Amino acid sequence: MADDVTKAPEPAKTETYDDRPFHSDDLPPEVRAPLAPFKGEEPPAPAWFKWAIAHEAEQQFVESMGTRLETLSWGERGKPGLLLVHGNSAHAEWWSPLAPYLAKDYRVTSMSLAGMGNSDWRETYKFGDFAADAEAVSRATGLYEGGRKPIYIGHSFGGGQVFFAAARYPQNMHAAVLVDTGFGGPPPEVLAERAKRAEVLANNPSPDRPTRVYPSLEKALERFRLMPPQPAENYYILDFIARRSLKQTPMPDGSGQGWAWKFDPNMWEKLDRSDGIMSGTGDFPDLKVPVIHLYGDKSRIIDRRKAGERGFLDGHIPEIEIPDSHHHVMIDQPLALVAALRTLLGAWPH
Repeated sequence: MADDVTKAPEPAKTETYDDRPFHSDDLPPEVRAPLAPFKGEEPPAPAWFKWAIAHEAEQQFVESMGTRLETLSWGERGKPGLLLVHGNSAHAEWWSPLAPYLAKDYRVTSMSLAGMGNSDWRETYKFGDFAADAEAVSRATGLYEGGRKPIYIGHSFGGGQVFFAAARYPQNMHAAVLVDTGFGGPPPEVLAERAKRAEVLANNPSPDRPTRVYPSLEKALERFRLMPPQPAENYYILDFIARRSLKQTPMPDGSGQGWAWKFDPNMWEKLDRSDGIMSGTGDFPDLKVPVIHLYGDKSRIIDRRKAGERGFLDGHIPEIEIPDSHHHVMIDQPLALVAALRTLLGAWPH
């Protein structure tokens, strides 16, 4: 997640669940700019990580609804299929350090949602369209060739897409796994800040937000941060994700080539949230496929639930806690997440 759309009013060492970016500078340096101390150099990485990223994925672009979608695939066709879906403003490579471990037993595809990664942007983004995209990607990358429908696994905003697809299009999947996915919306302090910003914008209308361009890769990496903000110790994963979140593009002043984040900076203004399932205010749907939720024990999503806020998922589906993890479980506890997924998928669904 990049800084130009990713600032939060939360204090140090905490997170706020929200799939739409907002702005504040009240963050400590290790949260606000975790890669800055490395000055553009790659942090040291352990052997397991080097092994994983050495397994180059099969890159393919799948067309859905007139949009080219980036996909990365690992594992042999003919094995059971897994579809991995990333979170807000992220991309398919977020799953690259984990996917080769899952590919030992599965045909695995990670997709970049429309408007993110190397996928095309759209004029409007809809939950139903994301579900259609997931089905198109699953068909095109061989996830049905193992003799059953694929299992969808989605993190954060991607978990919301997976849940929507499970509720509306159960015929497209065997089961669904949500990873630290919340539906409660932003907390009161975020809503208050949004209201102030909305008042300013109402008095000062402006065109679409332009893409921020940095003069060097080092400067761009310095501005990378997670959304929601959180501390993260595995800098080698942050660096891997950040480098693949960027693209070269001309500097606005014509002074040469710079670096910009790949995601559509206006996606959240273009996102249609009218469906009751995704608002968190409607009745819980009658799910026709097995669904389970994995979550980080330090995630603010869970903190809010423990504080008494009723969660949309509460009591409806089984849950598994990943210890010592904030919201971005694949960064905080990647091997624990792999172990949990492999164990879960080996015994569930029945």
